[in-house]
Amino acid sequence: MDILIYILLGATSVVGLTFIVERALALRWNKVVPPEVTQALLACRTREDTKVLCHICHRKPSPLGRLVLLASEHLDWPKTDNVDALQTAARHEIVRLERGLVVLEIIVGIAPLLGLVGTIAGMMTVFGDVGQTGLNDAAKLAAGIALILRATLIGLLIAIPSLIFWSYFSKKVEVFAVEMEALCDDFVRRQYAEEKSELVK
Repeated sequence: MDILIYILLGATSVVGLTFIVERALALRWNKVVPPEVTQALLACRTREDTKVLCHICHRKPSPLGRLVLLASEHLDWPKTDNVDALQTAARHEIVRLERGLVVLEIIVGIAPLLGLVGTIAGMMTVFGDVGQTGLNDAAKLAAGIALILRATLIGLLIAIPSLIFWSYFSKKVEVFAVEMEALCDDFVRRQYAEEKSELVK
């Protein structure tokens, strides 16, 4: 039973570490909000400028780039329809950015519980041995108690880093969402403001 608990704790730590590394690579600022796309977006003032912007977005694929391409393709739509389509696409992009975070959240909850199960299993073994042999061998009893506490410690050592990285990545996704919303909103408002000014002329 003890061996099974340690195997499960080892597997949990490997899965947690894998998702931490994968999300750390995927949630880099240059991957989600590339500076080239941001600069081109801020420089885009007219409908003619959108061609250059779209070319840069194709060259630098990213969540922000995909949202800008969607908004650019639908500039002939009414503004409300374009904004609705953009918001739907943005929700999909946020879900993609959050992929894997639920696994870390599960590990945060399950690792201490696995440690607790290991502790209980160890206590059952130790007290079973005490019931058979008595308290004559103090060294064996101490070794059993150390084994019990080790399971709890391993569970906590897996859960604590997972909790830290889950909180950090969740906050980072939130920051990305706000940044992309602000950039896309500014882009759409400028494009439709230019269309209105052309109609007035």
